[in-house]
Amino acid sequence: MSVVLGYDESPGAARALRIAVEVAAAFDERLVLVYGAAAPGPTGEESASHREAVRQAGRVGLEHAVTEADRAGVPTIVEVIDDKPAPALIDAANRHGARVIVVGSWGESPMRGALLGSTPHKLLHMSTVPVLCVPPEE
Repeated sequence: MSVVLGYDESPGAARALRIAVEVAAAFDERLVLVYGAAAPGPTGEESASHREAVRQAGRVGLEHAVTEADRAGVPTIVEVIDDKPAPALIDAANRHGARVIVVGSWGESPMRGALLGSTPHKLLHMSTVPVLCVPPEE
């Protein structure tokens, strides 16, 4: 089994990272760090360079998460997936036999999340794997 973390350096991501590392360490499991790099709309040369820039930003952001997991002695797998965050996390959770998906929230209201389709809100409705939604620090 594993623990899957959606990590994107958003305000809620730092605390979610700490919690995910704690859970992975407690169960002696691997931490799968996922960045959903949704592909831009139209195809073409400009689109390809935009997609690569998004993927590179994801890889750079995940380096911080790997460092934190390494400090706690938690082994990691890093995945930059060409999909929106919620489907990317569900895919990774299914492939890695996840015990739980951990995501940070931005502190938005439930109504705003429902209307705008936040990743935690989507995961709570789409995932068959338990979802741990970590609020940002105050």
